[in-house]
Formats: sequence, structure tokens, C-alpha cells
Amino acid sequence: MFPDDIQTSAAAVIQAALKAGVMVATAESCTGGLVSGALTAIAGSSAVLDRGFVTYSNEAKTDLLGVSDDLLARFGAVSEHVARTMALGAVHRSRASASVSVTGVAGPGGGSAEKPVGLVHFAAVGPSGAVVHVERRFGDIGREAVRLESVRVALGMLLDAVTA
Repeated sequence: MFPDDIQTSAAAVIQAALKAGVMVATAESCTGGLVSGALTAIAGSSAVLDRGFVTYSNEAKTDLLGVSDDLLARFGAVSEHVARTMALGAVHRSRASASVSVTGVAGPGGGSAEKPVGLVHFAAVGPSGAVVHVERRFGDIGREAVRLESVRVALGMLLDAVTA
């Protein structure tokens, strides 16, 4: 279902989380659950994946992850601030101690000069509570490609968070 490199990364996350005794969660917008999907494609993932939040709308980000309306109004859904709050919200509203969040513009429409198609913000939090943010500008490479590249980045960040 997923390309080999994504399956390998997902398996590495599962193994690292098992070894560390860490539960994980995901908070996804533009990937629509693909990060959780990649993790659940691995046998044994139920031992470490607590839940995945698909928060495509701003209302869902607020209701499920605690992203404030003020934060959304000031910075927009596709921002470092929202990505960080999503990652923290996923930990605070689950049994997980590590999470990754993804929020971006997958396209083909919806972009602007300030936030073009292909702009994606990621955040990950590990058991120590430290939050790491990454911004990627994949460009207008197509919706599917932006989403798959986002899964790759998110899994890498989650692996780093679990093993930190």
C-alpha cells in the first residue's frame, strides 16, 4: 500500500517505540491520516500507537487538539504555531508521550503568495516534552507527492522524538 521506504520508516518507528516503551499519537491535517495509516500497516503497531487525530478543519483542530481560535486567526492553520500546538495537543489528549503533527497546503489549489502550495509545517514532541518544528516547501509537485513527502518527514521526526 505504501512505498517501501515509508514502510521501512514506519517499522523503525514501531520498533523504536516498543524498545523505549513509548506510546505515540499523530495529529494530521493535509495528510488526512496517512501517517497513522503507515504506522498501522505494520504488524504490532497496536502496542505503541494510541491514536491518530485527523483534524482537517480548523474546528477539528480546536475541538480535538486545543488549538485556539486566536492562534488560528493570528497565524493561520498552516503555521509553526499551529503545528506545535497540534503536536502538544495530541500528547495531552491521548495516552501517548510522543507525537507528530502535520499541517500544510497539498494543492492543487488553496495556496497563496505567503503560503504556497507545497508548504507544510511539522512538529514533534518526545517524552522529554521538547517540541521540534520543521518547515518544508515541497513546491507544486502534485497533491499526492506533497502528501507522501509529508509522511516521510513526519515519520522521520517521530522516530527522532521517540529515540531522543
